[in-house]
Amino acid sequence: MKSLFQVKFNWIIFLALGIPIRFVFMHIPWYAYLALMISLFQFTLLFNSIGSVVPVRYILGSFMCLQFYVGPTFAYAGLDKFQRGFLKMQIPESEYFSYALPAVICFIIGLHLRAKNLEGEKLNIEGIKQFVRKNPQLAYWFIAIGFSASFLGSFFGAAFAFVFALLANLKFVGAFMLILGRQKIRLIVMSLVFGSIILSSFAKAMFHDLLTWAIFIGAVFSIKYKPSTRTKALFTAFFVVAALTIQLLKGGYRQATWYEGQEAGLETLQKTIEEEEQKRGSLFNSEKLGASNVRINQGFIITNIMKTVPERVPHARGEQLLQILEAAFLPRLLAPNKLNAGDKQIFTKYSGMPLGRGTSMGLSAVGDGYINFGKMGGCVFMFLLGLLYSETLKIFYRYSKYYPGLLLFMGVVFYYPIRPDCELQTALGHLVKSSFLLFVMIQVWKYVFYVRPQNPQTVLHNEIRS
Repeated sequence: MKSLFQVKFNWIIFLALGIPIRFVFMHIPWYAYLALMISLFQFTLLFNSIGSVVPVRYILGSFMCLQFYVGPTFAYAGLDKFQRGFLKMQIPESEYFSYALPAVICFIIGLHLRAKNLEGEKLNIEGIKQFVRKNPQLAYWFIAIGFSASFLGSFFGAAFAFVFALLANLKFVGAFMLILGRQKIRLIVMSLVFGSIILSSFAKAMFHDLLTWAIFIGAVFSIKYKPSTRTKALFTAFFVVAALTIQLLKGGYRQATWYEGQEAGLETLQKTIEEEEQKRGSLFNSEKLGASNVRINQGFIITNIMKTVPERVPHARGEQLLQILEAAFLPRLLAPNKLNAGDKQIFTKYSGMPLGRGTSMGLSAVGDGYINFGKMGGCVFMFLLGLLYSETLKIFYRYSKYYPGLLLFMGVVFYYPIRPDCELQTALGHLVKSSFLLFVMIQVWKYVFYVRPQNPQTVLHNEIRS
């Protein structure tokens, strides 16, 4: 649990933010305020970690808090009045938090119980430099493979979609190698890699990729350049404002590009901003914030589940979980009837929410835990899930002593697991398949990835010289 209670944790900043929150939300019950404080604690840990690690555990904890604590608290505090039907919180606040509060806490404890000094997140910088020096062209090969896979993926069926999606993300691994393994960064190459995710996000009107990779990219740059607290605060403020703006504009932008046939790009985005301001007088208003809160609020799905199970549908008692594990671990060749990604039938069965064509939602790990085992069992399940993710990071850490470039793939491997809104079978399936493909890659090209571990005295000598 050492990684969860840092010695250098900035309690002054934490209290400076926590006390005003209590005054702003005077009317909320103590358990909702506790949820906000736990969220603030996780956000502060994430902020502090930038510059020293690739903070997978802190991102996992922060995203869980954001979508199961912050979003629901805002909904119960008054923003729910701007929602309708199934998008509203369906059960009393005390009943929701009686499960969600301990479930997320158990998940966070599982993440950090055996994490030691954030094993699997601290990069061996000297080893990565050796890895890059040994393979000076490999970063460019990764970038080229990534762009090629992004282009070719659309020409193949769904059976190969995952492989191409994984290969497409290799361009970020190549960029990380260039950032950490070289003294001078090739700005043209960096612009191509990072610009591609911006362009693709606007083209598809899907912005989760952009926000997720922005965090990982910022973490890697911070490891290299060690920004000051003030610099980190400025970039964090910019990121929060940008993310909030995207959430507010996402619905109108998708309406324009998906259904009205307008061309995706900055011109359509500007038009969307102008239309929103004409409708409501300001982009940032309570009605718009309330309508957009559902995008960070996975709690409304949990309340629909808790309203349905066990009143109308009994607890699955592990049956549904076995279906999830089958979908995650077995290829469709061996399990032709396994769950599909975005399975609407199983979602509607346990949530009672009918989904229209083109709409996709996930029950989430928190929901699956309750569906199978109820409140107490769901909390145990969430603890074990957090422990599973942590042990996966520890395995990567163990082998990174010989293959230091391995930890640069953490963003690729945990891309879906860090998303609380993602279906559990998709998150676990991505974790298993990406780890397996990475294992195969290293076994085939072991001589490329292997770097002889340095003598500790040699490493210390090199650090003193640098």
